Amino acid sequence: MVAYDGSYVSGAQTCPGSMLDFAVNGCDCSLQEFYDQFLKSGVAARFEAGESAIVAGRSGKELALDVLCQGDCQRGTRLSLSWEPDYVPSREFWTGWALAFYQWASGSTFSAIQKRVSIEQVRSMYTPYHEMDIRQFCDCLDGIGQEGRRRTNLQTARLAAGLSQSQLAKAFRVPVRTLQQYEQGQKDINHARADYVLALARVLCCDPGALLERRAAPSYEYAFVDLG
Repeated sequence: MVAYDGSYVSGAQTCPGSMLDFAVNGCDCSLQEFYDQFLKSGVAARFEAGESAIVAGRSGKELALDVLCQGDCQRGTRLSLSWEPDYVPSREFWTGWALAFYQWASGSTFSAIQKRVSIEQVRSMYTPYHEMDIRQFCDCLDGIGQEGRRRTNLQTARLAAGLSQSQLAKAFRVPVRTLQQYEQGQKDINHARADYVLALARVLCCDPGALLERRAAPSYEYAFVDLG
C-alpha cells in the first residue's frame, strides 16, 4: 500500500536524491555511513509514512542537515551550505531518486530494502539503469528480494550492474565456469586473493567488502572434564 498520492511522487523522488547528492558531494560524507544514519534518524520513517513536511515540504539539503545533526557522520565533513549540484545529476542523486520511487511503489521500508541490497549496490546500478525506465530498476530489486536469500553477494552485485555471467567473465577475463563457482559458493570468495576481489569490485563499480559473504561467528561449546 502506497503512503502518499502518486501526484507527489516526482517531487518526493527529487528530495532524497538531492539529500544524498548534498551529503556525499557537498559534505564529503561516506554514502553508506550517511544512509545508515538516515535510517536511524527518524527521517526515513517520516518519509515512508508520507508526512507532507518531509515528502514535499523540505529540500534535500535541509533533510541532509537534519540527518547530519543527529549522528556521528557529521564529524570530519565540510558543511558547504553554498554548495549547488552539478547540471548533470550525480550517481548519488539517481540513487536517492530511484530508491524513493521503489519505496513508494513497493510499500517497503527503506530498512527492508537495505537488507536486500545495500545503498552502495544501488549506486552501482546507475549504469545501465539510469537510462532505463524506472520500472526496470524496480523489477531488478523485486528479483533480488525474491531470490536474495539464495544468492551470493557476488551474484547480487552482478545483477545490480545489469551484467550476465558471460559479460562479467569477459570483462574480468576469467572463464565463465570460475565465476559460476564463486556465485554458487563452490569456491569461497572470502578466501580469494585480495587483488582478485579488488579487480571484481572495479568491474562491478562496488565496494570490495560488498562482495564478501557475512557469516555469523562460530559458537564454541566447552566440555568440562572432572579430573577429581
